[in-house]
Parts: sequence; C-alpha cells; structure tokens
Amino acid sequence: MTELIHTDHTAIVTGAAGVLGLATSRALIDCGARVIMVDIDRDRLDQLAAELGENAIAAKIDLRDAEEISATAGRLLDEIGGVDILVNNAGILSNNKSATTTPQEWRNVLAVNLDAALFMSQAVLPGMRERNWGRIVNTCSLAGKNGGLTAGTAYSTSKGALAALTFSLAREVAGDGVTVNGIAPAYVRTPMVTEQLTETEQQAVLDQIPVGRFCEAEEFAHVVTFLTHPLAGFVTGEVVDLNGGLLFD
Repeated sequence: MTELIHTDHTAIVTGAAGVLGLATSRALIDCGARVIMVDIDRDRLDQLAAELGENAIAAKIDLRDAEEISATAGRLLDEIGGVDILVNNAGILSNNKSATTTPQEWRNVLAVNLDAALFMSQAVLPGMRERNWGRIVNTCSLAGKNGGLTAGTAYSTSKGALAALTFSLAREVAGDGVTVNGIAPAYVRTPMVTEQLTETEQQAVLDQIPVGRFCEAEEFAHVVTFLTHPLAGFVTGEVVDLNGGLLFD
C-alpha cells in the first residue's frame, strides 16, 4: 500500500505528458498529492488528467516562454493557494554534437531544459519559503556528468548547468525548510531512447550498463517520492545517480 505522505500537498510536474512526467504525476497522486500537470500538449494533458482522476489538473504552458511561465504560474498560484512540490522534469533531447548544433537548437534546448527550471522555481519559492517547507526536484542526466554517450552538446550542457542550478538553489534556501535536489537518470525506457536511438545504438548502450537493462519510468518516480518525502528534509543539494552502474562517483 502506498504511503499517503502528501495528503495536504500540491505539486507541479513539468513535462507531465511524457513518460517520466506521467509516472511521476501518478506516483505523487498515489501518495495523496494534488498534481498540476504542465506540458505544451494540451489535448494529451486533458486526456491524462482525466485518467488520473480529480487530483490531476492540466495546465498548458510553453516552457520556452518566460513571460508565459510567469503569467500562468502566477494565475495557478492565485487559484490553488501555493505549491509544496515542484518537479522540473520537462526536457528536449538533442543528439547533435557541437559541429552540427544550430543557434536555434541551442536556444530551444537550453530554454526548456534549464531556463524553465529557474523560472518555475522563481514562481514557487516565495511561497515555499514563507511556509518554511518545500521540495524541488530537477531532472538532470548522466549526460551532464560524462558529456553524453549519445546525447548532443546542447543537451549535455543544459543538464550539467541544471545540476549547477540545483546546487545554487539548494544552498540559497536550505535554511528555509526547502530542499532542492536532482536526479541524473541514464537511458530510461522512453521515446528518447526507443525512438531516437537505432536498435544498434540501443544495444551498444545496453552492453555498457552493468545491470543489463534500461531504467523504467516507475523507478525514476520512486526516487522523486523519496526526495519529496517529509523525512528527506536533510537531503539537499544532491544529484542522485540512476544509471544502472554506468557511472560511479
């Protein structure tokens, strides 16, 4: 039976229409939270929120647009009264290395993977600090630590910078009852792996993962529930590896 640790909590999960975001939204709802599911795909959001029940709320936001983030997040906060948990999960994968990375690709990837995490955090942190309790979890990546086995330059850079943002925010708000942590997964079974890597590339990656398989979305969501647990208040400024032994540090 799932422990109802978040019965009085409201969470925001970005990238909620994707595999990781959906698994995370479901896990937090199972823990008792009300979850605002944020994504750019409104039709899919509405469908998923309906499937998850009354504790799921769909909110369309283009995370590339700082003004839209501020306006929509402000409206949501006015309506719901505050957010206790923020999972900055939205991400764009790019496999292009430096020579083939275009300015537009660079800006788009950094905007969604990095900038949006800052702007969403700016929206919710005042309320968290005022209530002296909050949890922020950022979806980082192994690529931010090793430069990317298959991931491209923009993606790897954005995830490395997201880890640095995690450290900076964690130190800033540690005394206010707010923790900020990251998770660095590697090769979760999502379309980023199953559709953007060939079968040959997938097998080459599997050959390097000691546990011999890809990570499942539910395993990622389980780490989120740990980091957002009320008893995880002494864990902050950490980036938890979730890579099947692909990298030890």
